[in-house]
Amino acid sequence: MECFYFTLGEPDAFAIVDVPDAVSIVAMSLAVNATGGAHVSTTVLLTPEQIDEAAKKSVGYRPPGA
Repeated sequence: MECFYFTLGEPDAFAIVDVPDAVSIVAMSLAVNATGGAHVSTTVLLTPEQIDEAAKKSVGYRPPGA
């Protein structure tokens, strides 16, 4: 865990964690949520370099109805 903050309102707290991959944090989220004692949701944080890399990728996308 990098840091933990309590908040006012929803949600009640934020934890910033460094995990090896998305599958690991999803497994943790599923385990915590299954107990019913807390609700965990995740948000992936991306570095500016990761956004630059994504912007350079070519993807095949066609909007619905096009």
